[in-house]
Amino acid sequence: MDKISNILPSISEIIKRYKLTPNKKLGQNFILDTDITDRIVLSAGNLKGVNVLEIGSGAGTLTRSLLASNAEKIVAVEMDVNCIKALETLIAANVERLKVVQGDALKIKEEEIIGYPAKVIANLPYNIGTELVLKWIIKTNLFKSITVMLQKEVVERMSAMPSTAHYGRLSIICQLLCEVEKKFDVEAHHFYPPPKVTSSIVTITPRKEPLYNANISKVEKMTQILFSQRRKMVRSILKNKVQDLESMLEELNINPLARPENLTLKNFCDLGDKIIPL
Repeated sequence: MDKISNILPSISEIIKRYKLTPNKKLGQNFILDTDITDRIVLSAGNLKGVNVLEIGSGAGTLTRSLLASNAEKIVAVEMDVNCIKALETLIAANVERLKVVQGDALKIKEEEIIGYPAKVIANLPYNIGTELVLKWIIKTNLFKSITVMLQKEVVERMSAMPSTAHYGRLSIICQLLCEVEKKFDVEAHHFYPPPKVTSSIVTITPRKEPLYNANISKVEKMTQILFSQRRKMVRSILKNKVQDLESMLEELNINPLARPENLTLKNFCDLGDKIIPL
């Protein structure tokens, strides 16, 4: 990081120079501390020969840390024109390694802008972070890993175990498709403006195959059915959906008095296979 930081204005100076104002509609909170972004990059593992996708570059703090790494190429997707202008110095100094794409991260086709092998490393906008992660783990095999900053509560939901407060649909889908490892927390004072929540860094590594050979479409529908009534017992939720429900639950070794939050990943896979049509 030292060489880059010595020749560039500080992030605070960049924010003042380009009059950057975080856009609430875009879920922007600019991270100020390059020590934090250096840790994020280290959390993603060895980047030699790897292309990196960054979403929401903002004032360019994480972008600087990525450029200081041994990543092959960085593709930064940013919607805010003012933020892109603020990246011009970085772009000019790193023409071969840094490409900035203006656009909506939810709509872009990642395979058209970045080549394999690739990793995501990003401070995600709070308002679309969960949606982006689900998009990447369900719809693409492009990424070796996804290391991102999200609200701490979202990361807790991703890694939550059955019978805990945060366990739900996100926990099940993420864990069936990926290994989820929380890295560290980032307190609000490291951002401008400080968010009202603590953030966490998480690395999500896609599995070669879903756990239990899960049909993810069926599991998604099953989680929707059950967690829409999460305080009810499984028997009550499914009574009008299955003939001879008690026998089926016994066959699957599922307690009919259990609530959705008590069911394991395998329980959801088994129920999806039995109940959801192809």
